[in-house]
Amino acid sequence: MRRLLINGRTDQLVQPTSDVTGIDGMAGRWRLHPRVSLRPEPFGALAYHYDNRRLNFLRSPDLVELVRSLEDHESPRAAFDATGLDDRRWPAFATALTALARSDFLQPIDEIGERDQIDRTRPETTRSSR
Repeated sequence: MRRLLINGRTDQLVQPTSDVTGIDGMAGRWRLHPRVSLRPEPFGALAYHYDNRRLNFLRSPDLVELVRSLEDHESPRAAFDATGLDDRRWPAFATALTALARSDFLQPIDEIGERDQIDRTRPETTRSSR
């Protein structure tokens, strides 16, 4: 099975920067970090983190849709269920979400009111003219 998420920096290992130990550690609401930009690509998207300068490849359009919808749902699993994807794909998506959270591409939403403040600071997503 092809991996859904590949770290673009192959010269070094990605060190976890959060306490996420697995998808079970991702309870509650999550969102794309405000300093992460997604660039749509035919294979899915490129995700660039402006703070730590990491690049990740989201190798599935379904994963991109899931990541974009996280903040609208009560948990990552609820977001996955809302996309209508086959349940057999959940383990691969859970692994990808966990990796994104560990590398600070995703962050928990602590307060509902905080969401509006974050949206104003999010970098614009580059749109492809293809």
